[in-house]
Amino acid sequence: MAVRLPRPHRFDVVAAVGGLLGGVLLWGIGLGTRPADEPLVLLDGRWPVLLPLLAMAGCELLRRAAPRTALLTGTAALTLDTVTRGSVVTLIMFTDLVYAAVLYGTPATARRVPWITGLLTVAATVVPFALWRVPEALLIGVAVGVVSFAPASTGLIVRNHRDAALAARLRAEQTALLAEMDRAQAVTAERARMARELHDMVANHLSAIAIHSTAALSLDDPDTSRQALSVIRENSVAGLAEMRRLIGILRDGSGDREPAAAPTLDGLGDLVEGARANGLDVTLRADHGTVPTPVELAAYRIVQESLTNALKHASAGPVAVTLARRDGALDVRVTSPYGHRDGPRAPGSGAGLVGMRERATLLGGTFTAGPEDTSWTVRASLPIAEGDPPE
Repeated sequence: MAVRLPRPHRFDVVAAVGGLLGGVLLWGIGLGTRPADEPLVLLDGRWPVLLPLLAMAGCELLRRAAPRTALLTGTAALTLDTVTRGSVVTLIMFTDLVYAAVLYGTPATARRVPWITGLLTVAATVVPFALWRVPEALLIGVAVGVVSFAPASTGLIVRNHRDAALAARLRAEQTALLAEMDRAQAVTAERARMARELHDMVANHLSAIAIHSTAALSLDDPDTSRQALSVIRENSVAGLAEMRRLIGILRDGSGDREPAAAPTLDGLGDLVEGARANGLDVTLRADHGTVPTPVELAAYRIVQESLTNALKHASAGPVAVTLARRDGALDVRVTSPYGHRDGPRAPGSGAGLVGMRERATLLGGTFTAGPEDTSWTVRASLPIAEGDPPE
């Protein structure tokens, strides 16, 4: 099984080739870092200098792809260079390996290399001075610090700044993502709210138009047809007015338009009268007192949609609307006859029940709708927050 070698970065190739050519140039003109008579020079001559130079140039190829391996191999090459006449280019490339190991290495390597090079610098400063007791011995620690600790510290500083910049960018992206999610949720919530308003405002009138137009077409009686057409006209005019008010609010949501789209419970009487004009036998019992505006709007729309459903689906019989305060909540109940319907029916999509349930849920209340014996009962309990004005 073939071993796949890491692919060097383009800049690392340039650094390795440049360092090798620079070292060969210095070697060709005979420049070295130490004279041949120094005690550390165990491999005298010009040719031994090339071996650590080649090894260090090879390590430069791996400074980003495998920084820890490059540093360990480079340390061995620097040790070999120490017992030769030496090359300043080999020393410079080693400092770059230390820097790259901290900058591109693993987090553990980035933490350990500065500590290790710092301890080596301290040891190289204290031990020679303790042995020789001459100020010049301190220069060994300075040299070790410049070659090892300084590039390691620089790499750590650059890495910390890079990580901080990356974290800031990630936070900015997350903030933008959260803002986009909030915007999408706000748009969705607003669309749902407008859908509920549009349905509740127009469905009642359109249902009455559909039922009375069906009756006018099915009965060959001029008086009945004239009465049905009169109801159709009234509901079409009222529905058109509601549509215009809603469109006006969508175009300009200024404060002077808001009350037109926010009916109050004081308008239940007119709502019931309109239902009676459409043919329903409705009775109203309201003992709600003063309630918050959101609860008032939700209760009005629930009653409105319940009467619309009764007009479309209920059989002949009385419809009862009851509002009362019970245990810190406004209780809304609408009952209508449940059974076979002889007259014309209007199609339904179920959006009204969904809208009523959403209105109650948004206020933290409960909503139920279904048959009870011979009646269809719509019941909603809308919490009234503490601190509201008393009845």
